[in-house]
Amino acid sequence: MLGDRIRKIRKQKKLTLEALAGQGLTKGMLSLIENNKAKPSMESLAYIAEGLGVDVTELLGEISTQELRAILEKAEKLYNQKSDEQYKEILTLIEPYLEKLTQGYESARLLDIYSRSLSKEKLPGWEEYANRAAIIYDEINLTANRAQIAIFRAMVKFIQHEYSRSLDILLSEREVIQLTHVSMDPMTRMDFDYNEAILHFAIGDNEAASAVMEKAIQFSKEQRIFYRINDLYRLGAGQALMFKDEEKLELYLRKLKQYGEFADDLLSILIHDLLIVMSLNTVKQEYTEALEIIDPFLSDPKMEEVVEDLYQIEKGKALYGLGRFSEAIAYFDKVETSTTTHHPFDLALYYVRYSYKALCHRELGERLEALQAAQIAVENFEPLPDTPFKQFAIETYQMIRNLG
Repeated sequence: MLGDRIRKIRKQKKLTLEALAGQGLTKGMLSLIENNKAKPSMESLAYIAEGLGVDVTELLGEISTQELRAILEKAEKLYNQKSDEQYKEILTLIEPYLEKLTQGYESARLLDIYSRSLSKEKLPGWEEYANRAAIIYDEINLTANRAQIAIFRAMVKFIQHEYSRSLDILLSEREVIQLTHVSMDPMTRMDFDYNEAILHFAIGDNEAASAVMEKAIQFSKEQRIFYRINDLYRLGAGQALMFKDEEKLELYLRKLKQYGEFADDLLSILIHDLLIVMSLNTVKQEYTEALEIIDPFLSDPKMEEVVEDLYQIEKGKALYGLGRFSEAIAYFDKVETSTTTHHPFDLALYYVRYSYKALCHRELGERLEALQAAQIAVENFEPLPDTPFKQFAIETYQMIRNLG
């Protein structure tokens, strides 16, 4: 109780009742307060806290801002690590303080991190803590942080491949934020635009995806900011490739290359060249030229892991095109679908390898293996929206099955 805490701290500080009471309180009143027989006013409580050299929150049993900052610093460091146990450690760190996280940036951010860690560990209850964080962010008008809660909520459903639900959440949350917050900074708007574009694309609404994407790129130019622009160029190039829009593909590839060289961004360069290879394999059927681009990358230790898998698939496709069927199968078998890949377009890039593997087996006269691979492709594509890749998988399966 309050009186007990005051008495304990007073004795720790080796102060007498008279010394602490000073000129602001009587010894008798202070004694009543310490024995929980009287409640001090806020003015008296502030006076006592000053005399004890502590924050009022410490007397009230709440956690001080200084202590919260120390905990947040530890939580942020853990959150930015890449380890198997980081989220469990975060939950253990923050859990004792959950009921005391009621106001201020530190409380909101700790609730935010706790919620995300629960979600990462696939534990229930993350929604409650995300809601509490969102309320505090709203109260202190931290629009960017509040927006990240909105995107986080939507992405939870995205990771579960509930794409329509994810888009509904994002649009609803964005509308609420725009109505309740005074303004939105350019980078937050770009975050919303990018995620909205990928979700429209995910549900197969390519017209809406293109409209949002092009509007975001124009906004980026007007504001003279480069944030998210490389992501938008990658999205635009991928969409153009899938639907064989050569004019837009050329435009976005040029922009992506310019950005990669300007920002010295390895991932942008890798994806630019990957998309070139995909075009050579699936549109132009120039397989030898595709291999000339692929092989130097596959021998480069700087190759990023996920992109390396996609280059392996493209090498398999090029080898298939050149009639080197057994070699192609070996490259397809090197790849496992990434567990961190969730967008239908990205999943399609992985799943299509089974259709090409089926075609290789067919050419080798291995009908049973061909049918099995073709069926895996169709089953993987079944929950995804209609795309040329999905249609290719269906046609490949039907062709192999009909051969008898």
